[in-house]
Amino acid sequence: MRSILGQIRNPKHHAILSTIYASGLRLSELIHLKITDIDSKRMLIHIRQSKGKKDRMVPLSIQLLRELRAYYRKYQPTEYLFEGEKGGAYGRSSVQQIFRKAKRAAGIQKKATVHTLRHSFATHLLEAGTDLRMIQVLLGHSSSKTTEIYTHVSNQYIQQVISPLDTLSCENEKEKIYWK
Repeated sequence: MRSILGQIRNPKHHAILSTIYASGLRLSELIHLKITDIDSKRMLIHIRQSKGKKDRMVPLSIQLLRELRAYYRKYQPTEYLFEGEKGGAYGRSSVQQIFRKAKRAAGIQKKATVHTLRHSFATHLLEAGTDLRMIQVLLGHSSSKTTEIYTHVSNQYIQQVISPLDTLSCENEKEKIYWK
């Protein structure tokens, strides 16, 4: 993620991809976000009429809020948070193009799409210890099975697990061995 975002110099383009990753949004949710959906007092983003016609709230990252404020001052959108050159909602294909260009510039060969940012959001939360049920709510999934598909467990995360055997008390505490 750092590599992809590090390739983007245009503040609007950076804010677009940052918003998707920071909030776990679907592309359609991003392009339909309105300025009024950003609640900086409560540090929440209101996602309206998403998949299944459901609304949900997701946390607003402090870093994202700073970026959105700078973006807003420069571009001054009027209705949608991200607007096209002629107004109205930003185009889906434009967001996809921004992502493809940044991915290519970062030298990433692995297959990835804008939706991969949402997947990365979920995976990184899981790796940081966030409860799977909370991730399900943040992603707006009705079924926990859908969330489990999104959140594959990386080898790095598996390597950090300490076996219960290794945590049993030894006669001499200094003999306690941990997998690290």
